[in-house]
Amino acid sequence: MGIKQKKLTTQNSKLKTQNSQAVAIAVFLSSFLSSVLSSCAPSPRLLNFPFDPGGRNLNSLADEVTPQIAGRYIVFVSNREGKQDVYLFDGVLRRLIDLPGLNSLDAIASDPSVSRDGRYIVFTSTRKGRVDIYLYDRETTQLRNLTQNLDAFVRRPSISADGNTIAFESSANGQWDILLLKRSGQPLDVPTAPR
Repeated sequence: MGIKQKKLTTQNSKLKTQNSQAVAIAVFLSSFLSSVLSSCAPSPRLLNFPFDPGGRNLNSLADEVTPQIAGRYIVFVSNREGKQDVYLFDGVLRRLIDLPGLNSLDAIASDPSVSRDGRYIVFTSTRKGRVDIYLYDRETTQLRNLTQNLDAFVRRPSISADGNTIAFESSANGQWDILLLKRSGQPLDVPTAPR
């Protein structure tokens, strides 16, 4: 074999290697771009409700904050009436649910939570400088202060799906701990580990 033929063979070998690398890169890029582009597809939305300037829907001109979903219900706080009130939206009926007796002129509501059937709503309310946890029963329209006898700061309540248990944070022990109450307001006996 002559020198020219050896050079041509070496060049052909280099070209084959470069072609193999180019093909591998093309396959990788094709696969990568395909996965990236497929992940850019719109994700499904559970609920999509239009903006309502009149404040009769889920979204309004006001701030809607701290939403919590349970079943078909979305409970949230909004200042659409000029103060922070609790609102309940029915995702099936696609409308706000009236909550007579829940919101008060002298209260600032926050951190609502709703039972799965939408009957019970628990939330934090600041009245006359004191923060308490309240439980509202939609069936009876009764509002009860669950922490009026607790000498502590409280925050972030949540209610179980069946509406029987309320959990919230309390500073009763000098630190933030989780307390559990029955819907009746009685403490739930939770065994503690020995210290």
